[in-house]
Amino acid sequence: MNTISSSLITGTFDTDTCPVPSPEEDPLWYRHAVFYEVLLGSFADSNGDAIGDFKGLESRLDYLAWLGIDCLWLPPFYPSPLQDGGYDVADYMGVDPQYGTMDDFTDLVEAAHERGIRIIIDMVLNHTSDQHPWFQASRSDPQGPYGDFYVWRDTPDDYPDARIIFIDTEKSNWSYDKQRGQYFWHRFFSHQPDLNFDNPSVREAVKNVVRYWCRTGVDGFRLDAIPYLFEENGTNCENLSPTHDFIAELRAMVDDEFPGTLMVAEANQPPREVVDYFGTDARPECHICFHFPIMPRLFAALREESGQGMRQILAELPPLPTGAQWGTFLRNHDELTLEMVTDEERAKMYQWYAPESRMRANIGIRRRLAPLLNGSRRKIELAHALLLALPGSPFLYYGDEIGMGDNIWLKDRDGVRTPMQWDPSPSAGFSTADPKDFRLPLIDAPNWDQRAVNVQESMGRETSLLNWLREALHIRRRYPAFGSGHMNLLSTSNDAVMAFLRRDAQHTILCVYNLAGTPRCVDVTLPGMAGWTSRELAHNSPFPTVKDDDTMQITLTRHGFFWIELLAPDY
Repeated sequence: MNTISSSLITGTFDTDTCPVPSPEEDPLWYRHAVFYEVLLGSFADSNGDAIGDFKGLESRLDYLAWLGIDCLWLPPFYPSPLQDGGYDVADYMGVDPQYGTMDDFTDLVEAAHERGIRIIIDMVLNHTSDQHPWFQASRSDPQGPYGDFYVWRDTPDDYPDARIIFIDTEKSNWSYDKQRGQYFWHRFFSHQPDLNFDNPSVREAVKNVVRYWCRTGVDGFRLDAIPYLFEENGTNCENLSPTHDFIAELRAMVDDEFPGTLMVAEANQPPREVVDYFGTDARPECHICFHFPIMPRLFAALREESGQGMRQILAELPPLPTGAQWGTFLRNHDELTLEMVTDEERAKMYQWYAPESRMRANIGIRRRLAPLLNGSRRKIELAHALLLALPGSPFLYYGDEIGMGDNIWLKDRDGVRTPMQWDPSPSAGFSTADPKDFRLPLIDAPNWDQRAVNVQESMGRETSLLNWLREALHIRRRYPAFGSGHMNLLSTSNDAVMAFLRRDAQHTILCVYNLAGTPRCVDVTLPGMAGWTSRELAHNSPFPTVKDDDTMQITLTRHGFFWIELLAPDY
């Protein structure tokens, strides 16, 4: 495994990257890409003000290219009161000065593109901050041009069947505004009024925002909370036809004016409803939809030592339109949501992974990956090996590549948003400022602080999680079947072992995972493949030939896995 001297963390890296191809040259780039979510304010501070910024992120691009990242996802960096991590947007067409200037942003995009890294940004369509000028004008001048930009009512009686999403903080989806003398609608926090998409002026204003950012050179958008754009009495106000109409309209505009721009749907819904956000071949909507249902089943599988739940979800996946792709993830800046599981399954997940109330938020768990898995290197590797091989494009979360910890005592979901740990210095290499001035404190728990967990140490240690993950990402890049190949679930002689094939015209890859905490020896059934030879990808070592009865016997260590290329006899 290749490593790079730890002294080069902020220097120049040897990478195989080349400038980002044009959409015409690589229109389906996202199907083979590895995405990486960066919380801008917590990643790298360039000017010593204790807040991460564009220039700081730009200084770390070589590290990300070395790691094997193809695209960065940047959550909101717009001007905001920051009552919800920036998702309470106060100006769609600006950047918060604490992160830098618009020139800094476009410099970042250009520098990323030079290294073969694309950038997508969050587009918060459903709501704004109550500090947004649109809302201020709407509440003060009901008859003015922005009077109908939000959903206002004299009484809070409409849409009674809509669920309350943040049940631990909100009692109603309506809040009274004294200035206007009416109630406004909000599906999230009461300081985030929903835009009125029934108003054509709102729809056009949103399109203009998207146009504005497309002109800066960004490669796409993550569309935040899109199932809730429209409301209708007698429904739960989710996934309504007008919502799909608007997303299709937005996609058509983007395809026409900025071809190749990616649209990613954040729709925390069951698979049969999420799939609608892909649209159809005739009327496409989003290129990628996050696969929320698979994620809790993956964590449950590690506790149940059974792949049954994952197999069921994967078997239920409907065919996707041309070019469509799932977005898979283990963790991100939000809680590990448990909305897509049964009450019984949720209770088990809480018992397994969040026994203390401080570990929970809304209907989910607010913990990072490594603490969730009790720091188990084997489980962390197994989880990533599943993530990288399941159908879809994987989204990594900053810091998980080194096994960063969390702080459950911080408010809301801030416990998983702490500064990146670059080196063992008192400021963790995040900033030259005094750590006591950081917006969020560094992790200080034993075995999790920057002295124990940091990029510098990980890069210098050949056997580190960071170097292991880098090698896994580079293997995935060499085999496009992981991104766009077909998946075939396979039968095994032991329920604790999950196996499937990823196949394209060039390669057939067998992926085998032991979900149990003890070794397993299993027979994997490979229909019609008797006589095929095999080799393991990580070490390029030979594996057994498929037997005449179409089976291969494989022995796995506890929480072990293999990626095995299968070769036809006439290969």
